[in-house]
Amino acid sequence: MPEKLSNWFHRTEPSQFEVYSEKYKDFLMMKRKNGIIEVRLHTAGEPFQFSWDAHSVWSQAWMDIGRDYANEVLIITGTGDRWQTANPDVWKTKFKDWTADDKLKMYHESMRLLENLIFCIDIPTIAAINGPGTHCELGTLCDITLCTEDTDFFDPHFLGGTPPGDGMALTLQKTIGIKRAAYFAYTGQKIDGKTAVELGIANEVHSRDRLLPRAWELAEMMMERSRSTRHLTHSILSRPWKQALVNDLGFHLAHQMYDMANDEVGPHSRLMQVKERFKG
Repeated sequence: MPEKLSNWFHRTEPSQFEVYSEKYKDFLMMKRKNGIIEVRLHTAGEPFQFSWDAHSVWSQAWMDIGRDYANEVLIITGTGDRWQTANPDVWKTKFKDWTADDKLKMYHESMRLLENLIFCIDIPTIAAINGPGTHCELGTLCDITLCTEDTDFFDPHFLGGTPPGDGMALTLQKTIGIKRAAYFAYTGQKIDGKTAVELGIANEVHSRDRLLPRAWELAEMMMERSRSTRHLTHSILSRPWKQALVNDLGFHLAHQMYDMANDEVGPHSRLMQVKERFKG
């Protein structure tokens, strides 16, 4: 619905959907209908494959989406039968051999891709996790999280010989508790969709063909309420995540990056030993 502002209180530079949806189209396919914006992760129209370019894009995209007052509800989903595909090849250059500026860029982007999702977006958020894959924390941080039965909530860091500091372990701690989070962080054991709902990581589990329609049903229900009700409800419900990120994300990430900076072997070699885990 159009925003009604007084003529003396207009927006100087609103973010334009046509501009940013084109800007990020190689990583995020966007569509919008009646105020509901759907953001679909992809790589060349196929399931999303992790890359450093995509890692840079997320934080910028969240800011542009959040600045666009025409966006009323956000749905985040993936492509095909996978949420994200891990790509151990991104670690072929050992982190200790990255330049100082490479490492600083990595630090800021790792912080902002989660912080901007929480701090820059003032509208209700729904994740529709459409299958297995890493970085489910992006979906866990949304107000409502839907998933498929074969969704694979797991943290691969310890398997690769790296402390789990980029948000996956943090979201597990805040949803399933410190003891369960410790177990799954150490073991890398799979948490499927049904178990994720039982443990409290996700809200509903659906078949893949039902998943996205259900997300739109929820979004359309939210649109029946006023803009202020939507915004302020999201503010209340996202506040615990804001507190968690402020309190702990930097601490977690600093530990991960310190260890990586001193790692003589590198995660690529270790991940290759368990690469079948990522193909599952």
